[in-house]
Amino acid sequence: MAIDARVYQTTLALSHAVADAIVDAADKAITTRGRFTIALSGGSSPKPLYEMLATREYAEAINWNFTHVFWGDERCVPKDHHDSNYHMARESLLNRVKIPISNMYRIEGEREPAQAAERYEAVLRDFFGKRANTRQARFDVLLLGIGTDGHIASLFPGQSGVRETEKWVVAQHIEGASVTPDRVTLTPVALNAAANIFFVVTGEDKVPALRRIFNDPANPDELPAQAIQPTNGIVRWYLDAAAGKALHPPPT
Repeated sequence: MAIDARVYQTTLALSHAVADAIVDAADKAITTRGRFTIALSGGSSPKPLYEMLATREYAEAINWNFTHVFWGDERCVPKDHHDSNYHMARESLLNRVKIPISNMYRIEGEREPAQAAERYEAVLRDFFGKRANTRQARFDVLLLGIGTDGHIASLFPGQSGVRETEKWVVAQHIEGASVTPDRVTLTPVALNAAANIFFVVTGEDKVPALRRIFNDPANPDELPAQAIQPTNGIVRWYLDAAAGKALHPPPT
């Protein structure tokens, strides 16, 4: 299957491109179904994008009253903790646009991990189950990054969540994690239900993982990013110039 990968020379250009795609998806979703759903990612790569979406050009192009924001994963810390994905998104984007607080569906990282996962699964099933015949977490846009080890959201190599086939949300304990070992994450069941999956990847340190993701036989246990195989959605990779080196053979 061909890889839809787009390379941008600067972080600014990359952020503009992803923001344009989000605005387009939001407009189509709201026009067609009366609401737009997006699941945000954590980490460092999406922060410039969130700041871009908060600028007047983009903030006024999205109808935030009909936009519903979710998270792909969360670290098990209080919501105002500097390691919280929710906190990062609030500071860089959500506090700066006119979105009703009732349209933000955060993972309660301050709870015991298994309880937080169970509660978030209930939130998702309640939200998406309100529409007839909806049995999937059908996000209009899902944002993902990758780690240098090929992890996505909080699905790390060798973790049981990568192999989950029923639950939408699970708790994971990441041995040796540099930041907050207890996490709550969406599973491939939920992630693969999205209509548009946008990977946002920056930095030359991601090149080895990207080359393996793009070229190696599928082994999600070892490279969780390879678990992203939607049956009814698109996957697009947005790379900066440094990460884009992964599209070329390594120098000999």
